Amino acid sequence: MRTASGLQVWISQLDGRQYALAVGFGIGIIGAGLGFLIAVLGPWLALAAMLGLLAGLYIITDVNAALYAIIGVVLLLPFGVFPVKIAITPTLLDLALGGFLLVYLFQWMTGRRGGLRLTPAHALIIIYVMWLALAFALGLRHASPTSATIRQFAETLLSIGMVFILADLLRSPASLRRLTQVIIAAIGAQALLAIALYLAPDSLAEALLARLSRIGYPAGGVIRYIEDNPALAERAIGTWVDPNALGGILATAAMMIAPQVVAKRSLLPSRWLTFGLFAVVALALLLTFSRASFLALGAGLLMIAFLRYRRLIPALLVAGLLFLFLPQTQAYIDRLMQAFQGADLATQMRIGEWTDSLQVIGRYPFVGLGFTGAPEIDIYANVANMYLMMANQIGLTGLAIFLATMLGVFAYGHKAWRYARGNPDFAALHLGFHAALFTGLVNAIADLYFFRLDFQSSITWFWLIVALCVASSKLALEEGARNSAKGAIAKRDHMH
Repeated sequence: MRTASGLQVWISQLDGRQYALAVGFGIGIIGAGLGFLIAVLGPWLALAAMLGLLAGLYIITDVNAALYAIIGVVLLLPFGVFPVKIAITPTLLDLALGGFLLVYLFQWMTGRRGGLRLTPAHALIIIYVMWLALAFALGLRHASPTSATIRQFAETLLSIGMVFILADLLRSPASLRRLTQVIIAAIGAQALLAIALYLAPDSLAEALLARLSRIGYPAGGVIRYIEDNPALAERAIGTWVDPNALGGILATAAMMIAPQVVAKRSLLPSRWLTFGLFAVVALALLLTFSRASFLALGAGLLMIAFLRYRRLIPALLVAGLLFLFLPQTQAYIDRLMQAFQGADLATQMRIGEWTDSLQVIGRYPFVGLGFTGAPEIDIYANVANMYLMMANQIGLTGLAIFLATMLGVFAYGHKAWRYARGNPDFAALHLGFHAALFTGLVNAIADLYFFRLDFQSSITWFWLIVALCVASSKLALEEGARNSAKGAIAKRDHMH
């Protein structure tokens, strides 16, 4: 405010000629910058850049806006990069995370925020982060890191750090509900986009997605098919490019919507709108033909049904029977049967990767290969199973720490559940977050994107789910403690 007041005083002291020169200089600078953007990017991208600049200026003044920007980038433009290269080319996620962290730290420096609110679950996360850093350092003996690897590893640590920040930032159920509404809106938009691109002619879908090449997306060859064979069915990709990565995002996000369908009061204006949005997300997931994500979706729905909403069980049984016997789903059923039998090329490749991974684990069992490369040409770390990939890169020790961390998050959530379930509105949120985490962990049995460094948006999304689990548990326990204190005071007053 002082800076703004000083500027106003300076402007007020200018005479007419000086004022005209200052205004003209400002207009010239803005016009030159806009002309440069139009020349480099074209009119539409220049307009988008100007709007993005205005949005960025607003974001760095509001921590919630910065958080919502992260959600928007992760779910809608996960692989976007800044369109103009200066010294480096940051990703849109880099800018969003950096802006969010900057605003959050500024609140601390100005005294607007204090007293970091941590939970027992954070202790395990700290141990996990320390092990990741150790594994990265030990992996340097095998190969030197590239600048991309260093940046991606730093982004991973920052994404994990969101668990600490959100537990401190989300201090009321209302803030948690608003954030969930933003997530639901963004994932709904992604699902609609994925379905629209799937239904559009391939040439049109390819041309539309190619327009994103100015922000780092592929310029062509983005349409995906089963087993990369154009003779087989097309797979929905949205703006995620990879159908399996999109499938994992849709499956986990669907778990945040599912409890709202049967909750007493939905986050959305109507229950039918909530159900319709869930149906759209589920349809987009089906069109990805990601079998791991589809099965994970089923596991998450069963968790929700058995833990809280038993009336969902008959509906799930009917939906399962329809899926088994409808003519339109028989191709999907056949794909699932091929997976269980190991009869298709994709499953056979996965089995081969898993076998090779076990050999790597046998050679480097405790600390793994690290993140920078392998010491031998016949060794590779990427494998379509997040847990095996973790064992490859951070060793069985790191995998055990990760699993203990997830158990710690669920244990903390279980402790909070006794208080959360007494509030019908909050119970749906709390259960939805934990079901999303469970779904992601199930999905990771046959996919790797929640740990693979070059899929930073997937990693950020996973740890955002963890952060929401921890934050909702903390809020539930705090509410339970307040109610217990009120009950104790009321009992004491009654005795007196």
